Amino acid sequence: MATITSLADAVAELINDGDMVALEGFTHLIPVAAGREIIRQRKRDLTLVRMTPDIIYDQLIGAGCARKLVFSWGGNPGVGSLHRFRDAVQNAWPVPLEIEEHSHAGMANRYVAGASGLPFAVLRGYRGTDLPTVTDTIKPIVCPFTGETLTAVPAINPDVTVVHAQRADRQGNVQLWGLLGVQKEAVLAAKRSIVTVEEVVDTLEPVPGGIVLPSWVVTRVAEVPGGAHPSYAQGYSERDNAYYAAWDPIGRDRDAFADWLDEKVYQNSGSIA
Repeated sequence: MATITSLADAVAELINDGDMVALEGFTHLIPVAAGREIIRQRKRDLTLVRMTPDIIYDQLIGAGCARKLVFSWGGNPGVGSLHRFRDAVQNAWPVPLEIEEHSHAGMANRYVAGASGLPFAVLRGYRGTDLPTVTDTIKPIVCPFTGETLTAVPAINPDVTVVHAQRADRQGNVQLWGLLGVQKEAVLAAKRSIVTVEEVVDTLEPVPGGIVLPSWVVTRVAEVPGGAHPSYAQGYSERDNAYYAAWDPIGRDRDAFADWLDEKVYQNSGSIA
């Protein structure tokens, strides 16, 4: 059952060096504050998983938290590349970074398999691509009923999944709505989970298109208003497009990034800057 606690306590208790950690959210409800807290606590040797790693993963990688990235697309949305990510891959700065690349469909199916208690997922999407030649977690498999050659990908079962949502009640039931990604599947696939929310309320009122993660699948809930910034939380905040543009020159330069890290993360507990 979920327990309501502070974000700092949740990260300290649930995320260990060497863990596989997924921070999910698609354009919307990205758990940025939680990512910053992982950096602030100087977690190391993490295998980071995310379908679309963006600037919070650039920051985690640049801060030396990651040893491996499992993903299907990476970039600064609407702006360009992730320069700390690129520097880690090309120059091993600040530490070498191993990458495991999949398609969006492959990653989504891996989460679904993990959430379903299955060892792998099967799909057609990799046929005709060169990803199987560079990613060893993509394997051919023959359908026992039709003889068709398909592709198998292993389930993803993170040690910890982290997501952001609009609200939770005091029993730890979590409600989210709007543009959703694989948050539900990623939480269900994980051994432990942290959910940051805009607010904790007495009662969850129904919302059209909303989903609820029941308290029994959530480990910790932390109230963090603005915890998705610079992404948005429908009904609570708008996307900060200027932030994404401003990140590009910071991410490009090691010294500028180091200064940002010291000022905005290490010296500023709880910052969403």
